[in-house]
Parts: sequence; C-alpha cells; structure tokens
Amino acid sequence: MSEIITPIVYQLGLGAVGGFIVGFALKKIAKIFIIVLGIFIVALLYLGASDIISINFGALWDAVGGWLGGAGQAASWLVGLIALIPFIGSFAVGFFLGFKLG
Repeated sequence: MSEIITPIVYQLGLGAVGGFIVGFALKKIAKIFIIVLGIFIVALLYLGASDIISINFGALWDAVGGWLGGAGQAASWLVGLIALIPFIGSFAVGFFLGFKLG
C-alpha cells in the first residue's frame, strides 16, 4: 500500500508547491503585461487620432482571430495527461492559491 501512497503524496506536494510558485509569478507578470499592453494601445489610438498612422482594424481583427484559431488543435494531447491527475489537481489548487495571494 505504501508503494502506491508515496508517489501520490509526492505528486500532490510537488504539484501544490509548483502550482503556488507558478501562479504567484504569473499574476505578477500578467499585471506588468497588462500595463504595457494598455500603454501600447493608448499610444496607437493617440497616433491614429493624430493622423500620424493609419490602422486597418479589419486586418487587425482577422490576424488576432487567426492566432486564436489554433487553440482547438491543442486538445489532442489531453489524453496523455490523464495519468497525471493527482499532480494536475494539486498544481491547480496551488496555482489558484498563489494567483490569489500574488
């Protein structure tokens, strides 16, 4: 019985600690990214309103839609992750805890 419980406890502990660290760091990085992105968008809108540049919004939205279209193909590797359910579960809990506290 201990040969079953030990790997599961190891995966749960490692997943929780790793998830917490990743969640905490990701929230900090996301805040910085959002600020930079906001400044960039405001600068583009200012330059567009000042007639310094011309923005083709139709082409911009088409390009963004093309980038997001590939997300559906990523679901094919989901089958291999089923064996990692204890690690994924504890990682998710640690991630959300770290994200909330970050």
